[in-house]
Amino acid sequence: MTRPAVEQQAIREDVFRWLDERRAAGAYEFSRAELIGYTYQGERIPLLDTGRGIRNPADFDSTLTIMTSSKRTEYSDGISAEGLVRYSYQSRDGGDNRKLRNAYENADPLVYFLGVRAGFFVAFYPAYVVHDDPVRREVHVALDESLRFFDDPMHLNEMERRYAQRLVKARLHQPMFRARVLRAYATACAICELRHAELLDAAHIVPDASSHGVAEVTNGLALCKLHHASYDRNLLGITPEYEVRIDRALLEEIDGPMLRHGLQDMHGRALTLPQKKADWPSRDRLAEKYAQFAA
Repeated sequence: MTRPAVEQQAIREDVFRWLDERRAAGAYEFSRAELIGYTYQGERIPLLDTGRGIRNPADFDSTLTIMTSSKRTEYSDGISAEGLVRYSYQSRDGGDNRKLRNAYENADPLVYFLGVRAGFFVAFYPAYVVHDDPVRREVHVALDESLRFFDDPMHLNEMERRYAQRLVKARLHQPMFRARVLRAYATACAICELRHAELLDAAHIVPDASSHGVAEVTNGLALCKLHHASYDRNLLGITPEYEVRIDRALLEEIDGPMLRHGLQDMHGRALTLPQKKADWPSRDRLAEKYAQFAA
């Protein structure tokens, strides 16, 4: 029996609320176990399906979530030139594909889960199916609500395309970057070793606005909010030898225990590096950023 439309919408909104609460508590990725354990008013409603990348509860009219695994699959999911997520139909025709098309026709909001490693995902919501191509057997999904309102999301003009690509960079690349960096640094600040995820950021060494400011772990550092802000403003530097330096004027300043313990005591401290050497920050990028600090 199909749930009333108003209840389906209430569940979708509650899923978004639940994900928001988890993020506010510091979650940067979601495990399969917690996603399949979601409950609404005491009723368990898994947000992922077993063995499929689409979640269509039997009593829903349209798709609730879609997922792209961190592993390669037979499907050709990816990012289109217009900055939309391309999601392929299931290989067999049936209810899954019909409910996916219903999500497009009804403009129902859904969640897009993207795998960052086996069994762990980042979440994008509310996402919307903005184009259906039954010939190519794929839909396109907007990760930002504003993309729904373009006249033709599949054929954007140059200004619209640049706007869409900036949105995708912010909505797609940054959560992936955060998840991978915090995971590499074992959810601890590389400078002070603070372990509260809600107080940690994935800081770029070379800014993402730069042409080579790529969203890779080797261009990232897990930093608490104090040290991230200080690093971005060149009050704190990190040498290519992975040592912390504090601005000379700041070292001489007297302004209470926060400045002394939070920054001044960090001068000369060795960076805490990821366990995997392949995840260590790039010495070349550190040198580039340190030159700005030293100047």
